[in-house]
Amino acid sequence: MNKQIMEYASGNEMAAIAIKQIGYDLMGYYPITPSTQIAESLDVMRANGETDMVMIPAEGEHSAAGICYGAAVAGGRVVNATSANGLLYAIEQLPVQSGTRYPMVMNVVCRTVSGPLSIKGDHSDIMYLLNAGWPILFATTVQQVYDFNIVALRLAEQVRLPVVVAYDGFFTSHQKGRCYRFDKDETVREFIGPKKEDYPFLDLEHPITVGSYMNEPDIINNRYQLHLAMEQVREALPKLFEAYGELSGRYYGAVEGCGCQDADTILVMLGSSYDTSLEVVEELRAKGEKVGVATLHSLRPFLDSELFKLIGHAKNILVADRQDSYGAGGGNLSLELRAMLQKYGSSAKVKSLVYGLGGKDLFKEDIEKMVELARSPEAADFDYYGVTPGVGDYHQDRPLFEPITREMTKVGNTINSTTAMPGRIAPGHGACPGCGIPVNLNLLLKGIEDPVVFLFQTGCAMIVTTAYPKTSFKVPYVHNLFQNGAATLSGIAEICYRKQQKGEIPPGDIIFVMVSGDGGMDIGMGSAIGTALRGHRLLIFEYDNGGYMNTGYQLSYSTPLGARSSTSHVGREQYGKSFFNKDMPQIMAATGIPYVATVAESNPLDFIKKAAKAAYYAKTTGTAYIKAISACPLNWNDKPATERRVIEAAVDSCYFPLYEVELGVTKLSYDPEKSGKKIPVKDWLAMMGRTKHLAGDEYKAVVELMQEEIDRRFQRIKDKQ
Repeated sequence: MNKQIMEYASGNEMAAIAIKQIGYDLMGYYPITPSTQIAESLDVMRANGETDMVMIPAEGEHSAAGICYGAAVAGGRVVNATSANGLLYAIEQLPVQSGTRYPMVMNVVCRTVSGPLSIKGDHSDIMYLLNAGWPILFATTVQQVYDFNIVALRLAEQVRLPVVVAYDGFFTSHQKGRCYRFDKDETVREFIGPKKEDYPFLDLEHPITVGSYMNEPDIINNRYQLHLAMEQVREALPKLFEAYGELSGRYYGAVEGCGCQDADTILVMLGSSYDTSLEVVEELRAKGEKVGVATLHSLRPFLDSELFKLIGHAKNILVADRQDSYGAGGGNLSLELRAMLQKYGSSAKVKSLVYGLGGKDLFKEDIEKMVELARSPEAADFDYYGVTPGVGDYHQDRPLFEPITREMTKVGNTINSTTAMPGRIAPGHGACPGCGIPVNLNLLLKGIEDPVVFLFQTGCAMIVTTAYPKTSFKVPYVHNLFQNGAATLSGIAEICYRKQQKGEIPPGDIIFVMVSGDGGMDIGMGSAIGTALRGHRLLIFEYDNGGYMNTGYQLSYSTPLGARSSTSHVGREQYGKSFFNKDMPQIMAATGIPYVATVAESNPLDFIKKAAKAAYYAKTTGTAYIKAISACPLNWNDKPATERRVIEAAVDSCYFPLYEVELGVTKLSYDPEKSGKKIPVKDWLAMMGRTKHLAGDEYKAVVELMQEEIDRRFQRIKDKQ
């Protein structure tokens, strides 16, 4: 065996180590909990010069999958990592990659699919991938995450298919354990071998076409070839596990079991639950009970013959699914296991149990109860485990909040008059001290006298205000995902207008407001632009806190140049974020919508007046857009008590100029040059820990480049007046 080093690490960290040792060419990624840690760890390595892998932060998982596909077509070794709705957003791209037979590896850190939104771990995401044509390896331990990542790439390139390595979010991904890695990267790279391309795409002397249009009979032949490739996996995987065992001393099979050899009762568990079950099975067997537990390390292909050899003799089998195929009487694992037992003529009594959804913990006592249910003739063939029944006859006698009438909000939009504006957001929320989100939302609402309907995209603002069963909203509110909030709200608005026209609901102006931030106008930009181009009467409000804050502060397209984040580290080989912040107000202005404005809490009267203007255009003309710079003390790494001064400095440095574009006419609202308050951007950067490193001479060229771009953008605004 080759020399190995013990690590005390999490599954995500071990995945990153394996990726680094393999020497991939490129990673296209988008941050989503709980897989984000992989890209974060790799960015640290990149900053320190430990890897030269190209890392491309996409604006969403669909594009990340496209980046990876393009890189794979071009002959690169490619890796990705995602979870939950990120996987579903990318899923359209995944059959394209398997259908055209380009290998890569994707880590899927399994998490609950929304909605409602939950970031905890279950298997509802990975089961959507069963029909995508990707082999799926499932790791139950931190050690297996490392090992399977290495095996996966060799498998992918051997059979020319993209391969998934799946494991449990937060259980396997974040919990640390002792495990081993190879001392030398060369050991891993020699095991995988050199990259081979049968038909090099970049061979200009022999051009090829990838992804042709097909009709019958070609498409069925293509699918048959994909089937044959998966059958190759069935043959190749045991041999690869054997070869890896000889290299590492760790031998794996497509299935694994404990106590199954003579067991009359067997549990089948997937992922980290298998480890929890081992201890219970060993204790019960020590008492003389014939109990076993089995798991699968290959979801695709489904190695039914190997699994039947392991469990087919049992009298009672209970399949515990961390996912449900609704209406089918069990999750996908139990459905496939039942089909396997029928195929091989088993007479075992099979029960399906859905458990652990949304990351609900599994304890030894639960495993013991499952063993009892497996043996009980009275237990249902299919059931949920761990459900808490609600109160069936409960009735809400009154609304949670007293309704806010139209008359109550007609207060005017001066600073003094807006003090009488009733709060449409309740005082209670879970935002961090100094967070700019509630400040900006309250300033926005002070300028809107009509009733409001809110849509919040995923982000800190949504998370800290609607933790079930509580809500901070006294007005109608709906949440939808990052990528299609504006489209969703446009549907709500159009139905409202239609119902008013038909007399089904009372007439009167309503302001439909989409609240976006934490990078929501990156992944959701396409939806927002489409809504603007169609001209729906609604208001898009973006709080710009300069990062994906709700997932742990990864860089977004609004993060300042040079800023430190968890995916733009500062080190020997990089200085933070490598490209300029996106100018979203100018992008929205280019759509031709009637009103665009920027606002800041340091200029509250300007903020309130612009909110009133935006509301007017949103109810009379079309889409309006407002962008506020929003403080995040936790990730800006400054003090909550000083945030107003930090915001003011962003405005005075012209990093965040205050202006409006009304019916195509640009007007600067505040000119720090004329008022004698203009400061160099370096002074603003020095106020925050995330950019404080830029204040030194080492990064003088970066700051100068940033200052030039800020001056250019500010001059462009002045020139348009």
